[in-house]
Amino acid sequence: MVKLRARCLLLGDAAVGKSCLSHIFYNDGSLFQKNYSLTTGVELVMKCINIPETNDSVELYILDSAGKETLVEGCEKMWGEPSLLCLVFDLTNEQSFANCTCWMERVQAHCKGLHVPGVLVGNKSDLSARREVQASVAKEWAHSKGLEYHETSAEQREIMQNLGPG
Repeated sequence: MVKLRARCLLLGDAAVGKSCLSHIFYNDGSLFQKNYSLTTGVELVMKCINIPETNDSVELYILDSAGKETLVEGCEKMWGEPSLLCLVFDLTNEQSFANCTCWMERVQAHCKGLHVPGVLVGNKSDLSARREVQASVAKEWAHSKGLEYHETSAEQREIMQNLGPG
């Protein structure tokens, strides 16, 4: 049995749903909190994930970093060397998508040019009537940055079907 460790950096603007996604993932979709406090630092969540069809597992350390610009600089010191990147934006907020470029630049500068594999996640897919970012645009941007692309709704707990193991 092999036990691996990975550090996943969870980034994006404030109020895009990073903490909610982190908690939904940690609780296997069983808990959705309607109210969250603004993350002011880096919140650490650890979950052990079994790798299907093996006896191996991964200890996944999710670093949920503050999204408010005035707090980000202090948080960067706690990022360490991430193994993975999960960049989140709000599908109903075009500016949060546009800011993904700044987030990627910040990660690249922090990681000194090393490629960190990851995923771009468009959250709040349940609010389709208020959608401002089209899937095709986000997918094209993600692929141009070497990222996978997924859409989800933390409120409807789709994170488990879209991003979970299997």
